[in-house]
Amino acid sequence: MEENRGDQIRGTAGGTAPVPLSVLDLVTVGQGRTATQALRTSVDIAKLAESRGFHRFWVAEHHSMPGVASSSPAVILAHLAAHTERIRLGSGGVMLPNHAPLVIAEQFGTLEAMAPGRVDLGLGRAPGTDGATAAALRRTDRLNEGADDFPQQLAELTRFLDDDFPDGHPYARIHAVPGPVQATSPGGVQSPARPPVWLLGSSGFSARLAGVLGLPFAFAHHFSARNTVPALDLYRESFKPSAVLDAPYALIGVAALAADDEREARRQVLTGALSMVRLRTGRPGLVPSPEEAAAYDFSPMEREFVDGWLKDIVHGTPDEVRSGLDDLAKRTGADELMITANAHGGEARLRSYELIADAYGLPRTV
Repeated sequence: MEENRGDQIRGTAGGTAPVPLSVLDLVTVGQGRTATQALRTSVDIAKLAESRGFHRFWVAEHHSMPGVASSSPAVILAHLAAHTERIRLGSGGVMLPNHAPLVIAEQFGTLEAMAPGRVDLGLGRAPGTDGATAAALRRTDRLNEGADDFPQQLAELTRFLDDDFPDGHPYARIHAVPGPVQATSPGGVQSPARPPVWLLGSSGFSARLAGVLGLPFAFAHHFSARNTVPALDLYRESFKPSAVLDAPYALIGVAALAADDEREARRQVLTGALSMVRLRTGRPGLVPSPEEAAAYDFSPMEREFVDGWLKDIVHGTPDEVRSGLDDLAKRTGADELMITANAHGGEARLRSYELIADAYGLPRTV
């Protein structure tokens, strides 16, 4: 039986923020930059987020995208754990159908041993890439099978995390290590804690499943804004109290970037918009520079896409971003906002988080 993990899930709003603020990082790689530089920037952002009172810092699993160096969340989180002390770290998320549940239980049990009490395990059922790459990851071209089996994979993973397969189950004598089995071994001492599981989604499937299971839910508003309110409504309507949560808890991922003036903010977010144009048209690459994005000749169809994309990115001066985030929290009723700032250079992203923290008066800690 799981102990109530609500205290590991719920955050506390800082300063004048309407809800707890967190960070989602994609380890983006801009033109003229290396993956090494991108990873160093992620460490810098995590340290800044910790020092300014952001609640958690997540990284997301993506594959075969030159501009996104977050193909191995567990590896990145181990690196971040070595450079932080307090902020919660987690996956936003691990795409479970790409992996054997036992492997994920082992990886996140190891992370929990490295950073006790501050690791989140966010799970998604999408591949995090295109179909061909997903087939290479899963060694099968029956991709729908993995998504359809997600509830069963989730149940298996949870059993491994809690080490509670029933007697007679084929896996009853298999244990994820590090994990609870170490506490039951002769002379063993093991923390009973394990990472709380979150479900991630951009539609209604995971919203309903998270509600039925009484798990926390994270919705990808940053790329599926039209579905946000319906998915959150479905989650709340479906919610059943559990050993994990006695009431729903939902965060939403929000694309937001603040700059010292509105013009600079627009210049920075256009780089991410051009990246999405290229990704959606089968031409993924490194994040373009602001100069290239400004000079790019968008076709009418591309311009229509970009205009729609930018409407869902909260960007501008710190006051404008604060107002936009306040409005989004009010409209959606989200319990937490997880901000992702996508831009070409790490300097712009770091500056954005600093400005947002200042706008809400988040305290600066050592």
